[in-house]
Amino acid sequence: MAQKQDIFTLMGGRVRLRRGRYNPTSDAVWLAAMAADSPAKTVLDIGIGTGGAALCLMANKPGVNITGIDISPEMLAECAGNAALNDRNIELINTDITKWRTDRTFDLVITNPPYFHGTPAKHNAHHNADLGLWARKGLARVRPRGTFVIIVDAAAAAEIIAAMAQKCGDIEIFPLFGAKQTAERILLRGRLGSRGPTILHAGLPMNTDAVLRDGLTIGAALSTLS
Repeated sequence: MAQKQDIFTLMGGRVRLRRGRYNPTSDAVWLAAMAADSPAKTVLDIGIGTGGAALCLMANKPGVNITGIDISPEMLAECAGNAALNDRNIELINTDITKWRTDRTFDLVITNPPYFHGTPAKHNAHHNADLGLWARKGLARVRPRGTFVIIVDAAAAAEIIAAMAQKCGDIEIFPLFGAKQTAERILLRGRLGSRGPTILHAGLPMNTDAVLRDGLTIGAALSTLS
């Protein structure tokens, strides 16, 4: 991530963000990289925060229409500013995914849920969330044969996979490795209503430049690296 005054960048400068209550990490880039390989015109970003994942996705799929929801009005205000900084339009809704009353569905639903536990975050976002409920509510917003993509801490993956297995097929499990031999994050993607088999990928290091610096999608990165 390059820094210039109060602005930092993702994907080699293709996405610009102002430093604020919450500064997106590599999780946002990886989530967008996994989601960008999925065909979609309409996208819901659950817990959009300050817009990192959404803006990274739009950098690879500029024609998509993104709706972002978040429980924090402060985060949404910063997200609106970041969208303007990147000349993007994002529909923003102040709501809680676990309580949102709507019939809307989307081609693609993405989320980087608050998988941390403990003291509430200063940026007024969710904490100690029920990840199984979060995933089920997210899956309810996916249109039939649409796609659900999520990134979580590896320790929480089983709970998410269990929720996805009830509704999805073609589930892909993509581990991301840090300094240790065990995965630190897990990317998951599935198609609602499909009966396709589950695929476990070999995964990639979390610091893979092809994704973080060059902004490639997962599919393009794997093709390039191979």
